[in-house]
Amino acid sequence: MKATTVPLQRLACFPRVRIQLRHATALLCLTLFISICGSASAASDGRLLATGGATQIEGSAGGGLVPWAVLTGYATRDEIGVTAFATHVEVEDFGLDSLGVAINLRNRVELSAARQRLDLGPVADELGMPGYSLRQNVFGIKVRLAGDVIYTPWPQLALGAQYKDSLDGAIPLALGARDDHGTDVYLSATKLFLGAAGGRNLLLNGTLRSTSANQLGLLGFGGSGEGRSLQAEVSAAILFTPSFAAGIEYRQKPDNLDIASEDDFRDLFIAWFPNKHVSTVLAWVDLGSIANHDRQRGWYLSVQVSP
Repeated sequence: MKATTVPLQRLACFPRVRIQLRHATALLCLTLFISICGSASAASDGRLLATGGATQIEGSAGGGLVPWAVLTGYATRDEIGVTAFATHVEVEDFGLDSLGVAINLRNRVELSAARQRLDLGPVADELGMPGYSLRQNVFGIKVRLAGDVIYTPWPQLALGAQYKDSLDGAIPLALGARDDHGTDVYLSATKLFLGAAGGRNLLLNGTLRSTSANQLGLLGFGGSGEGRSLQAEVSAAILFTPSFAAGIEYRQKPDNLDIASEDDFRDLFIAWFPNKHVSTVLAWVDLGSIANHDRQRGWYLSVQVSP
């Protein structure tokens, strides 16, 4: 049987709204500034615009929730590229911030590092710790195995790993997690089909992940459930113009904790690539149940920049 909780009175709701607005405003201002400064380079040499994707929530190149087989930025086989990203997710009772950097080594290897912070919202109030949050570091590596997202008849394939280490491990362990750190391993296949959607370009991605992470690892790893398991993740997007896309993602997740059920993630997103220095993703997200608080739906905003 899953435990149930009774949400306590929410504290300081108006200050929290102002903080959310500041997050969104700061990200949008950064996007506009960089897009204006770098607009002249949108058609520069190298990989095509938008083929580097954006940065997903754990710091790897991809969509919003799902890593793709592409590598961050637009570095070619003779170049090294660096990107940085900032993401904010706001749902009914929780907020998640993610910040990080990634390096593309000659379009063969991607290295990434990210810091995530989950605002526990009403759960912190119920624990008698108003304003408390959970933090974790995520270190990633992705290797392009074969193929190209455009120029080969088969998809681009990449093998990746994400090592996650909680900075507040006492709480996940108290909730029944087996560990406060763990590693996800995934295989992604991504292909851009030119003119396949009514004359528009169609991008499809499939990812298979081996993981034991609870809520991305923020609630620890493993539990009384099945532990490590294979989870499927998919993305589909239509590029209406070379710089504007819209799509959908779905991410399966394990359900290991007795104390709280865990649902799959999904989103509907729009992405803007004004040039090769910046990308922005805005999405509606449905994160399901988090810590027995159901219907966690809201918005997602992410900005990636590259010098």
